Amino acid sequence: MATPPAPLLPVDLCAILSETKRIINAHSRHFLALSVLFLLPLSFSFSVYPAIYQLFSQSSTPTIETDLNFLNPFQQQPPIFPTKTLIFTLLYILFIFIFSLFATGSITYSVFHGFYGRPVKLLSAIKSAFTSFFHLVSTCLISEFIISGFLLILALVLFSLVKATQLLGFQVNFSSPYFISLCLVFIIIFSCIVVYLQVNWAFAYVVVVVESSWGLEPLKRSKNLVKGMKGVALLMLLYFGFFSGILAWVSTVGWNEAAADKWKSWAFVIHIVLTSSLLMSLMLSYLAASTVFYMYSKAIHGELAGEIAEEFAREYVSLPFDDGKVPHLVSVVYR
Repeated sequence: MATPPAPLLPVDLCAILSETKRIINAHSRHFLALSVLFLLPLSFSFSVYPAIYQLFSQSSTPTIETDLNFLNPFQQQPPIFPTKTLIFTLLYILFIFIFSLFATGSITYSVFHGFYGRPVKLLSAIKSAFTSFFHLVSTCLISEFIISGFLLILALVLFSLVKATQLLGFQVNFSSPYFISLCLVFIIIFSCIVVYLQVNWAFAYVVVVVESSWGLEPLKRSKNLVKGMKGVALLMLLYFGFFSGILAWVSTVGWNEAAADKWKSWAFVIHIVLTSSLLMSLMLSYLAASTVFYMYSKAIHGELAGEIAEEFAREYVSLPFDDGKVPHLVSVVYR
């Protein structure tokens, strides 16, 4: 009598995080190098951005409005848009955008190969970051365009309601609690739309790197792969979002004082180092967990068995994840 196959372990957040930890520990020096190259600049910039922004805001630089004040000599309004602050913010956003995509490409590539037990090389991971960069840019821009489209639709609906109310002869008080409550309702609706899209696009960037697709195709592919596991995707999004929010809040505590004086405190410097390190580890775990979740999703949808059979030509695959290089078996169950 044939022995029945071992049941598959349920795919939940704990299983994903456990597998992620095994892969990172098995190639700790490799992921440390990638984190220092791409994630540490991100986490450090997140921690020091409030201080640098405060320094730019306090500097007395010419502004867009003050440069045009000669057109209206009676204008006495204070400047709103300091040009130096605006340029710094745009450069900061560009810096975050570029390094985030580099980190996504390199770490996703490494975790994908580490999942199969293949050797991971630093140069190959860096090369993957550059080769997948423009594919990631196109996918990111399309996703942001879709989100912006929903925001524009909601803004037009709110604007139409306000105009319709005014045409009916009612006066709209924009500071009234009713109008503020209406705005909050629209914000909640938009937030739910964004969360729904992010859940459906949980694998989009992994698909870009692993399957070499770009544009709208990774978004569609991710939506198909996440079917049946949207609860896990939502839980993972909330889990990492919660801890990222805590670290972001902790890193900005105390910036109400003069930024130039804060750097003289050793306690504050240690605070920056700790928050940057923790945020770097959290971002590494998120990128790695997204890739592991993608692999589990492919297994559930019956796509991983064919890839494993094609590469290893056997039913059981030994993946040396553990610190002691104890084989970790992935059982492919055929139904």
